[in-house]
Amino acid sequence: MNKKETLEIRKLFMQESTCLSRICSCYVDFNKEKVCTMQDAFLSLAKDEALKYNDIFKGTLSGTIGKNLLNMEFPTHQEMDGGTQDFLMKLRSCELKDNDLVNAFYDKVIASFDYPENYYIILIYGAYDVPGRGTDGSEMYDASDEVYQFILCSICPVNRSKGGLSYLPDANMISERIRDWIVEPPMKGFLFPTFNDRGSDIHNVLYYTKNPEDSHPEFIEQVLGSVTPMTPVNQKETFQSIIMNTLGEDADYQVVSAIHENLNEMIAETKNNPDPLTLSKHEMKNLLEISGVPNEELQEFEHTFEEIAGPKAALVASNLTNTKTMSIETPDIIIKVNSDRTDLIQTQYINGRQCFVITVDDHVEINGMNVKTMRLNKSLDGEE
Repeated sequence: MNKKETLEIRKLFMQESTCLSRICSCYVDFNKEKVCTMQDAFLSLAKDEALKYNDIFKGTLSGTIGKNLLNMEFPTHQEMDGGTQDFLMKLRSCELKDNDLVNAFYDKVIASFDYPENYYIILIYGAYDVPGRGTDGSEMYDASDEVYQFILCSICPVNRSKGGLSYLPDANMISERIRDWIVEPPMKGFLFPTFNDRGSDIHNVLYYTKNPEDSHPEFIEQVLGSVTPMTPVNQKETFQSIIMNTLGEDADYQVVSAIHENLNEMIAETKNNPDPLTLSKHEMKNLLEISGVPNEELQEFEHTFEEIAGPKAALVASNLTNTKTMSIETPDIIIKVNSDRTDLIQTQYINGRQCFVITVDDHVEINGMNVKTMRLNKSLDGEE
């Protein structure tokens, strides 16, 4: 799913939406015990309660594609009888009305979700009558030819509210606040099937993680049956490793800087695209070529890429670079420069030593204090 498709499904979680028909939930304590379960028609919920649940569902489809929202494909064997995709298909087909299936799902989550505190599992079933689209992109609600049936799971931490003093209206006094258990925004979740090309794609699932570096691989592998994708940090480290193995120990500053600049330009050019920019083996080789990497250093690039990342890997570009600043570090010095002004830093040999030369104007701050540079320039001119 891309950004546009995700936003279309998020819009379903509004109070006026009637596509949600069933909600089931299970409260699990820190001992992995089911404290209570609930199942009901979603439209029977009180208005304020439904609004709070809708906020949770919208949160489960929030964040950035490729970081918080991960598209994952089911391996072929998981689509056979007894596989994880087959189980989710049955869960969707029963519209969450089969208590045994729903409870089996809770058991799968509890067994695989390693979390030391209390949490709340929420499952919803919905059927979205997908409106057609006119040639101008407008929605045509009387031209629908597909119903998108889906289940969405949200896993929310449950924590005690903070202690303190509170005003008690009935007693007209200030007293100790009553501490209760609060369901917080989701930390994990998934949408099945995905809404690809504005239709059901039963071969994929969209996974949500609030913290991209804590994806809970056991949950992904055991409940969803998918392979855990690389985290943003892993992708960046993989990208850097491929570059350094390609360039070798004599990596040139100008080439590395050009790779940074060109990658940022590619991201800027595609920022309005619904799909995030990714770099496969071919795209990354092209990036290195236009950045000035010599052909002789690219002879083994494809082998290097496959060995480090895998033959079918695709790295999300926004995970690989800082689009705002470029950082240059030595053991004693750190230089940060705006990504669009890397031209201000050059390398030169001075007195036989390689140095970074930084172009400055008359506005320089040291530890927050303005200092003059023009006087230094004039004195240097006088020496000449």
